Formats: sequence, structure tokens, C-alpha cells
Amino acid sequence: MTQTINMILEFFYILIGLLAMMTAVRSFRDQTNSARVGTGLFWLLLGIIFAFGNFLPYAVSGIMLVVIGILTLFKQVKVGNIAQLNEKEGEKAAKRIGSWVFFPSVILALTAVGISYTPLGGQVGISVASIVALIVAVIITSAKPKTIVDDTDRMFQSVGTTGILPQLLAALGVIFNLAGVGEVIADAIANLIPVGNQFFGVVAYCLGMVLFTMAMGNAFAAFTVITAGIGVPFVIAQGGDPVIAGSLAMTAGFCGTLLTPMGANFNALPVALLEMKDANGVIKAQIPMALVMIVVHIVLMYVLAF
Repeated sequence: MTQTINMILEFFYILIGLLAMMTAVRSFRDQTNSARVGTGLFWLLLGIIFAFGNFLPYAVSGIMLVVIGILTLFKQVKVGNIAQLNEKEGEKAAKRIGSWVFFPSVILALTAVGISYTPLGGQVGISVASIVALIVAVIITSAKPKTIVDDTDRMFQSVGTTGILPQLLAALGVIFNLAGVGEVIADAIANLIPVGNQFFGVVAYCLGMVLFTMAMGNAFAAFTVITAGIGVPFVIAQGGDPVIAGSLAMTAGFCGTLLTPMGANFNALPVALLEMKDANGVIKAQIPMALVMIVVHIVLMYVLAF
């Protein structure tokens, strides 16, 4: 089963890589983009890493990542000529489709969750669900293949360099854990929290997840480090239920995701796709709810875990 799962995931990684390469070709050919060479090279290298990363030496992938970083640093990745939406046709289609426009998203969620409960797991679930949702969207909207290709390219270019941020942050979490960052945090917290105080342990665990997630932009990457450094010694070792504490710690980390520009998927992506003037507009709207939910998590963990 593990081999089957890996093969399915490899197929989707290759598919993503090919889509990125498609954007690369369009970028290289875009005479209106002043940075068309850098933009095309960025998407080409990223596509190669996604599609053939498992078949390339680590050093080669590393060099390509460095080049991608250099291109980004010197602002050589820019949005070029992308397919524009015809407002009149868009309004006409919106009236015709109505609330059915949300149906593909519902199908995606239901399919992903359903498959996640099978031996295939969540990663395969979300991959397969995306294809199913795309097919449903095409049926509902009667979209042509060219529209799918154009919109894919538009999404890739609109997201831009932030598209690679989640992968880099996830890798950073693994590196931090292997480097023993959790132990360093545990030693620092030990000097601040009274020995055996369950409440302060819970506060440190929740706030640690929030702050570390804000720094890394990824609660999953923060979870391993903060749980090893704070959760285990100051909550679970003090009698806290590991299942309850761990679950609430993870969702507490999501509160941090709401507060950071590093949360590319949630905060930078909407800004890019909606062309918002305020780069932090999404974060500002989320701050009140995030602060309330942090307090709720602390209360729930203290009451339910002990």
C-alpha cells in the first residue's frame, strides 16, 4: 500500500511540475514582461524540482533552489501577461451559475475527507479530490480546455514566489527539530515556568505554538518543535492528556497562522488573487478572532487535558 500511495503522489507532483513548466514557457515568450527570462527560469526550475525531484541528486535540487532564491532576491520574478477576465461575461456566468459556483469546493472537501479515512490517507485524498472538483467545475461552468490552462497560468503567476514558501517552511521545521531547537526552547522555558505549574505550562504550550507558527508560517512545522520543547515536559509530563493537548496545540498554532504574512496559503494568496491594495488586509481582518481563539484554546486545554 505504501508503494501505491507513493506512486499516486509522484504522479501529482509530476503534474504540478508540468503545469509550472507550462507557465515557464508562457513567461519566456511574454515580450511584455521586463523580467521574462528570470520569471521563466523561476517557474522552469520549480517545475523541474516538483516533477523530477525524486530522480535528481540532492545537490542539483539544492543548487536550483539557490538560483530560485537569487531570482526572487533580485526581483526577477514578475507577473506577466495573463488571461484577463471579461467582466460582462463574468457577470453573465455568475447569474447563470448562482450558488452552484461553491459546489466544486464542497465536493473537494467531501472527497478529500472521505478518502482520508481509507488506507490511501489525506495526501492522496486532497490530490484526487482536486481532480474530481475540477471535473465538476468544468461541467457546471461549461469551461473550455483553454480556459482551464489560462486560469491555471493566471493563478500560478498571481501567487508568484509565495507559492514555494509552504514547502520551504515545512522543510525548515524538520531542520529545526533535527538541530535540537526543541531542547533549547525547553531549557529557556524551564527558567520561566514554575516547576509543576500546569496552567503556566498550558499557556506556554499554546502561546509557543502561536508564536512559532507566526515565525514559520506553518503550524505543522511548528508542532514537532514546540511539542518536544514545551508540550511534553510542561504539559504531558505534568499529567496532561496527550491526545487532547496535542490536538488543541495544533489548532492553537492555526491561530498564529491567522496573524502572520508568512502564512502564504491563507494570507498572501488571497491578497494576490483578489488584487488587494493592502498586503496585510486579510491579517487585519483576522486579528480579533485569532486573539479570542487563543484564549479559548488555553481555557479548553487546561480544563479538558487535566
